[in-house]
Amino acid sequence: MKVTVCIGSSCHIKGSRPVVEQLQELIAKEELQDKIELSGSFCMGKCRQGVCVTVDGEFYSVSPESVPSFFEKTILPKIGCRSV
Repeated sequence: MKVTVCIGSSCHIKGSRPVVEQLQELIAKEELQDKIELSGSFCMGKCRQGVCVTVDGEFYSVSPESVPSFFEKTILPKIGCRSV
């Protein structure tokens, strides 16, 4: 699975750095480094929609506060893992 977080200026202001850091921690905690490729990208063109994240090309708007829920409800089920 490929998870890409926008690190462009608008998303950076809205918290892309803490989003990336939390995703890194959750991926490591669940030992999913071999199943999830986390990367960054500059502008995804949806600047008004918060921190832009794609999961295998599907768009999501994520805030630093919503990362745990996003990981549990969106990422884990897509790779066939149990909830955190």
